[in-house]
Amino acid sequence: MVKIYLVIFFVILVAAEEERSCPNFKTRNNWEAKDPTTVEYQTFPVPIVIIHHTASPNCSTFRECATRVKNIQHYHQVTKKYPDISYNFLVGGDGNVYEAVGWHKVGTHTVGYNNRSIAIAFIGNFNDELPVPEALQAAKDLIQCGVELGEIKKAYKLFGARQLVKTQSPGLTLNAEIQEWDNWNPRP
Repeated sequence: MVKIYLVIFFVILVAAEEERSCPNFKTRNNWEAKDPTTVEYQTFPVPIVIIHHTASPNCSTFRECATRVKNIQHYHQVTKKYPDISYNFLVGGDGNVYEAVGWHKVGTHTVGYNNRSIAIAFIGNFNDELPVPEALQAAKDLIQCGVELGEIKKAYKLFGARQLVKTQSPGLTLNAEIQEWDNWNPRP
């Protein structure tokens, strides 16, 4: 009888895992983030998802990506005088999602949209090439996960940063790619 209950429990657990679309997260602890100087919270679910690229070198391993994220945080905090890394999440070429400011917090990524959006930045420069398929899938999974968790509205609008502010981000090639994604919107 105990074996039957264990089998049923296992089947339910596997089914729940398959339904959940959250990608592999690397927390601030994992990449050794510095503390923010201030934190501003936002109302959720947010209606907008904005895609960026970091215009930095790409990365393909956890060690490389964690180093890139730390360097980006240093640049944002020290040079730009932001309270923290400006994005909500970063996606590495290793297929991991790196927590930046995370859910519920306002980033400093897109003037005029920060307090009503989630910013997802791909680590690298994507003017001439796409992120690896694992990174693209991780970003799509992150958005779906945000919807499932109630962090992002079901009827969210997806934009490339260049649609909202004067920037090259998320790069020409990546910007063309996201136009094929669910909820991409041609007009702000």
